[in-house]
Amino acid sequence: MTRDWYAWHDDYDRPGSPLSRRLTELRQRLGEALDQAPPGPLRVISLCAGQGRDLIPVLAAHPRRADVTARLVEWDPRNVEVARAAAGRAGLTAVEVVAGDAARTDHYVELSPADLVLVCGVFGNITEADIRATVRHCASLCATGGTVFWTRHRREPDLVPTICDWFAEEGFTPVAVSSPADGVGVGVHRFTGPPRPLPVGVRMFEFVDQERPEEQK
Repeated sequence: MTRDWYAWHDDYDRPGSPLSRRLTELRQRLGEALDQAPPGPLRVISLCAGQGRDLIPVLAAHPRRADVTARLVEWDPRNVEVARAAAGRAGLTAVEVVAGDAARTDHYVELSPADLVLVCGVFGNITEADIRATVRHCASLCATGGTVFWTRHRREPDLVPTICDWFAEEGFTPVAVSSPADGVGVGVHRFTGPPRPLPVGVRMFEFVDQERPEEQK
């Protein structure tokens, strides 16, 4: 039985839940990155963006909102509609919510390399091999000096230290990584390596308990 990714968002509304605490930390880190971003236009991409609860409220309230062009990719049509409505209410006309398979690189070519890359709610749902491959692709999705935000639970076996090593191997330096005691697993890494071209037509990962979007009935 596949997971209902619309209902999955309900935990965000439960005070004190791991998802609620993760969301709070993630929004804080996003705001800090926008505060520190250089002047001028900013490009943001979000993989498996869900309802956009992490990014859209931060952009809506941030002084740099007019500088941001963003693309959020999400396959569940119900989540897509929620995210589009939220962006519309906030007047974020340069925030595009795309209904599609977020694992495919084709969706990000126009905005890559981006200043902010969100890979949240992904690493806990794919194989270790796909996590490693996605980290490698982050070096193409992210501009030099840009920032990647990612999440992964801290339950055993705790893969977060290994994921940090993989980011280091690809030219990223850590900005912030939540401790095991926090239990929420938020990572922030800045890309310091040289620019890399983003390959087209590549599938970066596949959810282990989910049919591909094009296979949904």
